[in-house]
Amino acid sequence: MANECGKLYVVATPIGNLADISFRALATLKEVDLIAAEDTRHVKMLLRHYGIHNPLVSLHQHNEAKISQELLTKLQFGLSIALVSDAGTPLISDPGMPLVKLVKNAGIDVVPIPGACALVTALSASGLPVARFSFEGFAPRNSAERKAFFLAKQNQQTTWLFYESCHRILDSLQDMASILPLERQIVIARELTKLHETIVKDSLGNVLELVRNDENMRKGEFVVIVEGAANVSQAQTITEEHKKILGILLQECTIKSTVDMAARITGAKKKLLYQLALNLKNSA
Repeated sequence: MANECGKLYVVATPIGNLADISFRALATLKEVDLIAAEDTRHVKMLLRHYGIHNPLVSLHQHNEAKISQELLTKLQFGLSIALVSDAGTPLISDPGMPLVKLVKNAGIDVVPIPGACALVTALSASGLPVARFSFEGFAPRNSAERKAFFLAKQNQQTTWLFYESCHRILDSLQDMASILPLERQIVIARELTKLHETIVKDSLGNVLELVRNDENMRKGEFVVIVEGAANVSQAQTITEEHKKILGILLQECTIKSTVDMAARITGAKKKLLYQLALNLKNSA
């Protein structure tokens, strides 16, 4: 059936600068039969800039259940469709998941066309560790829920980030400052790839003061990146869980790599892990 159907292309578009679109994305948008967009008025500006005049259909959070089923039917009849969001990579805090799930479940090809993504763009220039991180979408809208959110994240040892709007950025930072240490390093990135792009890395206390005192720092769409908590309580004793993890890693890795990874996973001291890894290796 998949060979008789059209394909759904998930196409990343620029997050600001219109030049940040790939040749492949442009070719796809020109070739498809239909483009599904969150806000057709917004996407028309991009399409007009590149001389693309393909038919558009609106797909947003209020109509996506109904429209997704209609688009699936079109795909089943052989039409090809591109899914785009207002900016960046679709489905990252944007509508589109019901459509993609429907299409995948129907056995029809979903083809990603990669490109700009605000969270990855911000991380790449943040200066904070990015080997491991978690993305939390948009922060909660009200203060009580935001504080609960920050409380749940306060001891996470890896970098974490979230999106925030210009209307809530100051309140969000104030709530964060009531939960996290003011010396915690954070990054706020606003207006990425646009004329007034600003990326600031400093302590939470200093960033809060900057945003509070500078009206311009409360304009635009924000990515907020937070340094992970320090690991202040490394495990001092070896448990059966440590032995199990070491045993699994030793099957594939050198002792050094095994110890390095086990220390990151468990928080135990490398000296203790190294001795246990040696014992396990020698007894194998």
